[in-house]
Amino acid sequence: MYLSIIRIASVTLPLLFAFSLAQAKEYGNYDPKRMVTFSETPSGKQARIDLNYLDQILNDLGLHATNYPPQFDTPQDRQRAIQDVKTLSGMLDILVNNPSPNPELLLRAAFLNSIGYNLDIPGSGEKTSAIFQRLLAAAPSDPRANYMYGKFLAGARNPKEAIPHLEKALAAGVGDAAYALGMTYLSLGDKEKALENLEDYRKRSPNDENAAVIIDAIRNGKIELKMN
Repeated sequence: MYLSIIRIASVTLPLLFAFSLAQAKEYGNYDPKRMVTFSETPSGKQARIDLNYLDQILNDLGLHATNYPPQFDTPQDRQRAIQDVKTLSGMLDILVNNPSPNPELLLRAAFLNSIGYNLDIPGSGEKTSAIFQRLLAAAPSDPRANYMYGKFLAGARNPKEAIPHLEKALAAGVGDAAYALGMTYLSLGDKEKALENLEDYRKRSPNDENAAVIIDAIRNGKIELKMN
């Protein structure tokens, strides 16, 4: 039996948002407009951003679509998620469209648009890259941005570009980046580097059975790579 790896380096090991495999779990019903509320102040209208609510939506989206292909219980759930991503993306565009955007909002906007990429929303891939580049231009060594951008690039079939970002994240202490690096090197056919990083990850996360299965498959020549 051969192990097939599809969409290399799309891993379910989060750094910013908590999510797992979406199995038999309905995607929630949200009102993205709740993310921003306005109040009157002596100096005029003031906007308040509810990051907790935004993260709640992002966590649910990540649960279903952080990997490719996305997993939804019904076509209706998928369409609702697509609409939420489009609405939130437009709102975040407005909020970060200034010379000094909030880095936390930028990171969330990048993650959101990477979800949009997995949902095949036109323009999401380009927008994801542009936002990550803004983040890294201001903070080149940011471990979260490098890790998430590296994962995105690997999943978007740019493994060579992904590796420097994942290596920066790993050097900064993001242990999950070792898994992403292993899978990225595997997609490039470098089994030696793949095993080196996957073994590193396994030491950090000894209870992850998925890594053990992949390592065993590589060693025994029972792995088949399929890029979709």
